[in-house]
Amino acid sequence: MSSKNTLRVALTAAAIAIVLLCAACSPAAQTNEPAAGTGDAPTAPTAATAPGNYASLSGDVPIDGSSTVFPITEAIAEGFGELTDGDVRVVVGISGTGGGFKKFCDGETVISNASRPIKQKEVDLCAAAGIDYIELPVAIDGLSVLVNPDNDFVDCMTVAQLNAIWAPESEDVVTHWNQVDPSWPAEEIKLYAPGVDSGTFDYFTEAINGDGGLSRGDFVASEDDNVLVQGIAGDRHSLGYFGYAYYVENQDKLKAIAIDGGGGCVSPSDAAINNGSYAPLSRPLFIYVAAAAAQEAHVAEFVRYYLGSDGQRLAASVGYIPFPSEVYDLALAKFNSGATGPVFGGANPYHGPVADGLMQ
Repeated sequence: MSSKNTLRVALTAAAIAIVLLCAACSPAAQTNEPAAGTGDAPTAPTAATAPGNYASLSGDVPIDGSSTVFPITEAIAEGFGELTDGDVRVVVGISGTGGGFKKFCDGETVISNASRPIKQKEVDLCAAAGIDYIELPVAIDGLSVLVNPDNDFVDCMTVAQLNAIWAPESEDVVTHWNQVDPSWPAEEIKLYAPGVDSGTFDYFTEAINGDGGLSRGDFVASEDDNVLVQGIAGDRHSLGYFGYAYYVENQDKLKAIAIDGGGGCVSPSDAAINNGSYAPLSRPLFIYVAAAAAQEAHVAEFVRYYLGSDGQRLAASVGYIPFPSEVYDLALAKFNSGATGPVFGGANPYHGPVADGLMQ
């Protein structure tokens, strides 16, 4: 049996065990390929703490990265902190997905929030530093395209119209709304978007412009989505984009535009994002956990809490769409097995159902 098939069987068996034993399982045997950074076989995270023993944990969990994933991780950090009587200090920063990976590969953090999979250049950066990691999908998000609530002329935009605005060649050329659609007013478009270190920027530009990172540059950029909310809310002829959760939190200040990805206009909603009809702007979100840190009980238990029922509930409470329970069972099995390296990112990223990707 190949190592890949062996890992698939191990993960599936471990997932079943998790359902039956509620995360009190022992670490799975290691059958996966060598870790990317050192070439050594990875070690499974420390065994699960017995339920109710969270108060015995202590230590720090430094986290940085995506502003989109930040609300999920922050909510889960608060919930976990209560269980540990504050003895586990989870500090969550926002420097964008790219900025977070830089800190992660430098060893400054032990978990990296990511609104896109890891890029090959980041894989290489971590490998050069000897940082092995476990890649875990944690929720689904839909990028929302927003205008000011006083905008009464646009309710839906096609991918082609968004490309006409955001393409690199549109800089200093497409500057007014009526250049995109003659029925729209001859008012200047004021653009707001995440900065270039953001995974949201990468995902949007790939989905709309066909190449992640390619975009016009004359827009107000910020890694803090709250800054973008304020900008769009204060500018009648603005247009911007960021994660769905920030729109949900600020519906009184913003107007979400339906997107026509080829099958008609679809507005961002929990149901549309989860079933894939909100295309092409639905995406999985990730955390990357340093394999060495996963050997520490307080880090391992934080990740298990993140992937458990409480973590799923908290992700939903801040506006994100939890995966089906099968995905979390497989993610937890992968974490418990200690399987390192990228599947959804890197040079040969997997594209397809997330559950299948977790069994690669």
